[in-house]
Order: sequence, then structure tokens, then C-alpha cells
Amino acid sequence: MENFNARRIARIGIVAALYVVLTLSLSFMSYGEIQFRVAEALMLLCLFDKDYIIALTMGCFISNLFSSMAIDIVVGTSATLVAAIPMYLVGKKGGLPRMMICSLFPVISNGFIVAAELYFVLGAPYWMSVATVSLGEFVCVSVVGVILFSQLAKNKGFMRMITDSGKKVQA
Repeated sequence: MENFNARRIARIGIVAALYVVLTLSLSFMSYGEIQFRVAEALMLLCLFDKDYIIALTMGCFISNLFSSMAIDIVVGTSATLVAAIPMYLVGKKGGLPRMMICSLFPVISNGFIVAAELYFVLGAPYWMSVATVSLGEFVCVSVVGVILFSQLAKNKGFMRMITDSGKKVQA
């Protein structure tokens, strides 16, 4: 069993809180049929450390407590977890092409899972919801997130801050 020290717990809590703050402060575009959840760019942290799977799942869960659809607490949070695990497993080897590929996991996961939720709860057209949710995810994770994290990964101080070892991870 892994040891959770104060640094790891604090890092998980800070990232979860950052996800919640970004989502709620931009709530007008974070929920619904057309959503641009900017906090989803943080999903790319999963490429650097598995602790961010926990942090982002918690952040999404807390954010979804404020959704107008109670089922979003389970369904939306599950979509995040479904994307985060393979992002860590595939992305831990590093490299910009791998980051770009891994950025598509939340696009696909949220696109199909959240679209199904919108279809069953709101009666929204399924394929249109797949398109709009996927587009929002693509912009937030695959465009904004990849640009942001590919630059941040070059900074040794940033890498020390987000990883336990502080060693540079290729991104």
C-alpha cells in the first residue's frame, strides 16, 4: 500500500479545489448541452502522476454537486474517471505526441457518456450532444490544455511541484 504523505494529500486537495473553482467560477459554460469546462484542461496532469486521477475525480464530483442534474454527480464523475485512468497508463511515457493522443480520452469519454446522460435526462438529441460535448472537451483539453501543459512541462520548477520526485517527465 502506498504511503500518502502530507505533500501528496495537499497536492491532491489543491488540484481538486482548483478544478472546483474553475468550474464554478465559469459555471455559465461548464454545465448543460453545450459546455466548455475549462477545468478539464487539468486532466492532462494525469500524464504526470497517478495522484491526479484522485484529485480530478474528486474535483469533478464536488463540481457536479452543483449541477442542475443530480445524476451528473455519478455519471459525469464516472466519465472523468474513465478518461483519467487510461490517460495515466498511456501517457506516463511522455512526449508531446502522446500528450495529444491522451488528450482525446476525455473528449471521447465525456462526449459519449455525458451525451447519454443529456439524452436520458433532458431528452437532448444524442448525436448532437456527442458533438457539442466533444467539441467543448476538445477545445479545453486538446487545444488549451495541450498548449498549456506542453509549455509548463519544460519548467523544472513546475515539474518539481507536480511530481513527487521532481524529475523531468517528457511532455
